[in-house]
Amino acid sequence: MLVVSYDISDNKLRAKFAKTLIKQGGIRLQYSVFEVNNSKRVLDNLIVRIENYYSKKFGGGDSVFIFETDMHKALKYGNAIHRDQDLLFFT
Repeated sequence: MLVVSYDISDNKLRAKFAKTLIKQGGIRLQYSVFEVNNSKRVLDNLIVRIENYYSKKFGGGDSVFIFETDMHKALKYGNAIHRDQDLLFFT
């Protein structure tokens, strides 16, 4: 399972990102937190979409975190890449 959390300031871009997650099978857990069933294809599609479209439109404080809960790994985009501290999350 993937847990995707985002903070995107632009309303239209934020809504479009949420729709992208829903199209990938995402289920909203909180307003800006989704659970997505993990497969290599889903993760690859999401990464390509973020890197090729969304990250180019991010403002300075925008960020996306992707937590791969089965691998205990986190991918970070936007402002999130500047946070160097270790992440601790429980599964």
